[in-house]
Order: sequence, then C-alpha cells, then structure tokens
Amino acid sequence: MNVSEAVAYRRSVRGFLDKPVDIALVKDIVERAARAATGGNLQPWHIDLVHGDSMKKLKAIMAEKIAARESEQQEYDIYPRELSSPYADRRFEVGEMLYGAIGIAREDRKGRAIWFARNFQFFNAPVGLFLTIDRQMGPPQWGDCGMMLENICLLLCEAGLDSCPQECWAVYPKTIGAFLGTPENRILWTGMSIGYKDPDDPANSLVPTRAPSSEWLTLHG
Repeated sequence: MNVSEAVAYRRSVRGFLDKPVDIALVKDIVERAARAATGGNLQPWHIDLVHGDSMKKLKAIMAEKIAARESEQQEYDIYPRELSSPYADRRFEVGEMLYGAIGIAREDRKGRAIWFARNFQFFNAPVGLFLTIDRQMGPPQWGDCGMMLENICLLLCEAGLDSCPQECWAVYPKTIGAFLGTPENRILWTGMSIGYKDPDDPANSLVPTRAPSSEWLTLHG
C-alpha cells in the first residue's frame, strides 16, 4: 500500500485470526514509526510489545480481573466528563453502529459488557502494544505520541497486518504497570491489538462515518 491507500484502509479491528505474527516484523515497524514528528526531538514515547508466553500470562490475569469485576483508579479521563455535541453524538453513533453490527441490542447491558471484555483479551490478537509517556510531559508531547501511534497503524497496514488502538487499558494502570515493570515516572496512555483481521467477524464490518470537512475545515485565502 502507498500512504493514501493505508490511510483509507485503516480500521480499528475487533476480531483477529488465530494466526502467528512475526514479532521481528512488528519490532521493525515500531522502530521505523519512530520517525514521527516530535517537537524539539523529545521522542516522549515508550513502547512495550507483549507476545508469546507473556501474552498468555497477561490474558489470564485480565480474565481473572474481569471475572472478579475488579477495577482501578484511572489516571486520566479517556473522554471529557461533560462531552458536548457534536462529539457526544459521534461517540453515541459509533457505539450504536458497532453493537448493531454484532447483533447486541441497546438494552442488553450484560451482553454489551461481556462483549466489551474482549478488549482485555486483545480481541484474540497474538501481539499487544502498550505506549507509556513520562509524567512530566504535557499535551504537545501526548500529541507527538499520537503521531507515533498513527505511523505504527499505517505501517502495519502496509505489512498486511491490522490493529486496534485501545485506550480502555487506561482503566487498569496498576495491573499493566506491574506486569510491564513500568517505572513510576511514566503513565500508561494506551494499548493496541496487533494481528491478522478475521474477515468473518461481524465487528469488522463496521465502517465508522466521518464528519464532512465543511464542519471542521476553514480555508483562508
């Protein structure tokens, strides 16, 4: 794929094949993604890749956490607490589209909770990625990490792989920090599932809408 094709193709995949992924390939992609733009060349990101036996251990830990309904204190708000329109509308719409695709009714809270728990099994993906950032960094450096993450997503597309960035992992900062051995001076931003897309998983039929550029683009000439 060229860059334009990869941008158009990329989706958050929520169902992966039980197919091994070459971890050396993922490592190479992450290293190349580090060419992302970064103010002052700070390069504020830190990446952990989880696979093989470590992945099995983490999935087992998370299965126990979910079964016991254990929760932890988040270290940042994934969404603003008072999310206004049109942002709240967009979030609601994509949620309805997803659960509609997988056939879980809006009122079926238990079904939705069970399905959401798949996040913490990486949607069956064989490789997981976690991005942490030094606590002294501010919004500009978090933006730099976003550019790094997008580079990873696009390079994975080029290699025939798929991904799903998952900020939901931020609700288990202590568990993930202990598992990875993350030092106290770093905060967990996001996780990511990496693998080969299951074309038969109904969740992967979701194609989120995008607002027309007339809503967010202004030309000055």
